[in-house]
Amino acid sequence: MPMQQVVTLIAGPSDAAVLPGCAAMLGGKVEWLAPTACDVAVSGHAADAEALARAAVGERPIDVVVQSLAGRKKRLLVADFESTIIENEMLEELADFLGMRAHVAEITRRAMNGEIDFLAALSERVALLRGLPASVLDEAAARIRLMPGAASLIATLRRAGVHTALVSGGFTVFAEPVAATLGFDRVAANRLDIADGKLAGTLTPPIVTGATKRDMLVSLAAELGLDRAETMAVGDGANDLPMLREAGLGVAFHAKPAVAAATRWRIDHADLTGLLYAQGYREAEIGG
Repeated sequence: MPMQQVVTLIAGPSDAAVLPGCAAMLGGKVEWLAPTACDVAVSGHAADAEALARAAVGERPIDVVVQSLAGRKKRLLVADFESTIIENEMLEELADFLGMRAHVAEITRRAMNGEIDFLAALSERVALLRGLPASVLDEAAARIRLMPGAASLIATLRRAGVHTALVSGGFTVFAEPVAATLGFDRVAANRLDIADGKLAGTLTPPIVTGATKRDMLVSLAAELGLDRAETMAVGDGANDLPMLREAGLGVAFHAKPAVAAATRWRIDHADLTGLLYAQGYREAEIGG
C-alpha cells in the first residue's frame, strides 16, 4: 500500500518567490516551515513523488528531498568538515604560504571529484608542506570561515538531543577547535607531523579516508542503538560518498559534479539550515 510521502522544497534566501508556484503544482497540503522552505504531503510511492517534485521544480533553483513522513528527524549526524562545515579547504590555505594555492587547489578539485585517488592526492599535497614553520598553522586557522547555517545546524540538533560527529580527511589542528566551538560530540581527522618546529610533510597513521567516514557512521549508530534510517550524513567530496550512501539520509552539500551526480539528495542552493528543513524543523525551532 502506498505510503504518504513528504516533499520538502528548499530555496536559497533570494529565490523564495518561486516556491509557492512549485508547491501548488504538487497538489498536496502545503505546510510552510520558513519563507524559504515548505513541506508538501503527497500520497503514493517515493519514486512517483520524487518524479512529480522534480517535474514541478524543473530548472528552478530549488532543492528537493522526498521522504516518508515517519522517522524523518534523525538521531545522528556525521558531517564532513572542509567545504561543508567550513568554507575553506585548509590544504589550500597552507599552500598559499608557499605560493602554491592554485596547484594544490587543482589536485584537491580532482580528488574531491573522484578523478584521482584520495589517499595518494592527500599524501602528495601534504608532502609539499615540508619545511613550513608550524606557526603558519595558527595563521591559516585565522582564515577559517564557517559555512552559512553551520552554527544553527549544530545548535538546533544538539538542543533536540541529536548526536553529532565531525569527520575529516583534513587536520585535527583545524577540525578540533571548530568542533569544540560548534559543539560537536565527536571529531576525527588527520594529525600533521611536526619536527623541530616545522611541518614534516607527513601524517600520523591511521589516515582518515572515505572508508573511515563510513565506518564512523556505522559504529556510532551501533553505539547509540540507532537504525540506519535514523542517521544522516552530509559532505561534498568523493571521499564522502561511502558515508552518504550508508546513511539513512545522505545529502551532498554544494557538491563536486561527480558527487552530485552519484547522490540522490542534494542541497545545491540553500545553506546548511536546509538539512534542518529536510527533517521538518521549522524556522522558529532553529537556533544558533
